[in-house]
Amino acid sequence: MLALNYAFAGLGLGAIAALSGVGLLVTYRATGVFNIAHGAIAMMAAYLFWQLTDEWGLPVWLAALLVLAVIAPAFGVALERVVFRPLQRRHASPAESLVATIGLLVLLLGVAFVVWGAQTRNPSSLFPQRVLHPGSLTLHVDAFADLAVVIVGTGVLAVLLRRTALGTQIRAVVDRRDLAELAGVDADRVAAIGWSIGCVFAALTGILLAAQLSLQPFNLTLVVLETFAMPVIADLTSIPIAIGAGIALGVGQSQMNLWTPSDSQLASIWGALQSNLPVVLLLLALLVRQRLSEARGDAGVTTTLAQRRSAEPSVRRLTLQYTVAAVAMFLPLTLSDVHLRQAQEIPALALIFVSIVAVTGYSGQISLGQAGYAGLGALFFAKASVGTPQLVALLVAALAAGAVGFLTGYPAIRRRGLFLALTTFAVGAFVSRFVFAQPYFTSNVEVHRPSLFGLSLQGDRAFYMFELAMLAIAFLVTYNLRAGALGRSLIAIRDSEQGARSVGVDARALKVLIFTVSAMLAGLGGALLAQQAGSFEPSSFDPLEASLPWFAVVIVFGADSAVAAVVGAAFVVLVNGVTGQDNAYLVAVGLLAAFLGRLPGGAAELARRTVEWVLTPTALMRHYARRQPPARPGIALSPGGRAALERVRGRS
Repeated sequence: MLALNYAFAGLGLGAIAALSGVGLLVTYRATGVFNIAHGAIAMMAAYLFWQLTDEWGLPVWLAALLVLAVIAPAFGVALERVVFRPLQRRHASPAESLVATIGLLVLLLGVAFVVWGAQTRNPSSLFPQRVLHPGSLTLHVDAFADLAVVIVGTGVLAVLLRRTALGTQIRAVVDRRDLAELAGVDADRVAAIGWSIGCVFAALTGILLAAQLSLQPFNLTLVVLETFAMPVIADLTSIPIAIGAGIALGVGQSQMNLWTPSDSQLASIWGALQSNLPVVLLLLALLVRQRLSEARGDAGVTTTLAQRRSAEPSVRRLTLQYTVAAVAMFLPLTLSDVHLRQAQEIPALALIFVSIVAVTGYSGQISLGQAGYAGLGALFFAKASVGTPQLVALLVAALAAGAVGFLTGYPAIRRRGLFLALTTFAVGAFVSRFVFAQPYFTSNVEVHRPSLFGLSLQGDRAFYMFELAMLAIAFLVTYNLRAGALGRSLIAIRDSEQGARSVGVDARALKVLIFTVSAMLAGLGGALLAQQAGSFEPSSFDPLEASLPWFAVVIVFGADSAVAAVVGAAFVVLVNGVTGQDNAYLVAVGLLAAFLGRLPGGAAELARRTVEWVLTPTALMRHYARRQPPARPGIALSPGGRAALERVRGRS
């Protein structure tokens, strides 16, 4: 009977996990976009529901009706129209759509912090939280209500997708949008409906989940993100499997209370496993699977995302970039001691951002777990610095993080695009939950700067110069990654992995190499970040608070430029320092990343065009000269022939 009571207790969270998984699946199957921002949309809906009920005094039913029937569908339509339709019209890769959802997540997190702050809220429940005791059973009314919502909602959805013309149109648009449009299907309308349905499911997930747990921007969003395990287990195709996996997760997580070990240390490990079971299931599901049934193929980061030109950048432009970066890096040495301590975060963050440039911009592998490598570097440094010279401890931190990157590089051999992004996110979440969040690893951890750098003003300047030296080493590493045959091979893998293999490039070995080098750079940056802060803070390396926003910063400022990574780090520290809030940069970065469809290449590409235009006064003349037909000596072109050549050049 006790086991049955625990099973009933787990129905509520299991039903909510299933609901979240169904919403992700519906959005993905209807639009071809895996919505990383699903959790952020759920969080915003929960905050709106709390604002309407607890702050403005609206009845619960009316607030739920407004959020679920008006705000959420309208937000879905706006997303399709403003964010994702421009990407679709210029035939953007799935990787760009994935980055747009990450930008949307970062933007919504920033808005939540600006409007409601970071304090925890306790919103009203959509259903009465009563407990019934028929005999020896304990039944939670809200848990069964949540389960009923899942059954009714997915039943209506199944009828819509399988028995109506709209369902047929949705499947047609996902399979071949161009052919569907030729058949007269309004693909934009279908995509808008898909986004509306997905946002309604996300909003309902957030409202139900906030009543079960609590309401805080990062915590609620991450809990929903952990339900990625449901659509992955369902292979991104089967709604019934996603529902069954969600309910089984909730019931199983509750049943684990029956088998808690008596030993205190084992009980602590068992408790960590129980509370983080969704992360474990997500990682296992991704590692076991050899592939995912992706809606639009298996595309990685393309040249559109990296915005790399076929020709090498001019010497004048490179000189200007590195000169500006050098001046910006040495400028903090003129600041006061207080501002200099804040500026010490820039080189450390820049090292981590450069590691993302190496793995994403140079080789086209989407890595959403860089904060895990950085945190491991910080933790290994703190552990190794006890009784060991700090400089040696830094080397140990970089090598240890590189070893973890080497191990996680092997799953990346056969994974690209969405599959790789989810795998690296799961690895980062696993490290965060089972290493950084466990007192066994992080208690009594002390972080000290190298002994030759004291805490005085002179010591702060010396430490900053040491950080610049480490950043210079990172630039040297990335330069060698781009130069010669190695750089050409990495570019070939990024542009077309199959094409690179066909010309003899060993893509497997290069993928492992780039993950290892990237992890070493991130580990070194994490160790410097911990030294700058003077302590190891697990939240500084959380996958949601760090990995996803950092990735968005790198994409916005230039995925293929180490100099742009430094600019991005300076932007983050400057905005946070001016506003006095640690997450103030999220709004600006989220806006730029979410609207990647309207500004391909982000801020970096805009800056590049401006710099080239300024440095090349005759650019306008050459631009028009390139549009003229080629002149060949001894051949006279007729007006018709010249027009034909112009049409051919225009098509090419």
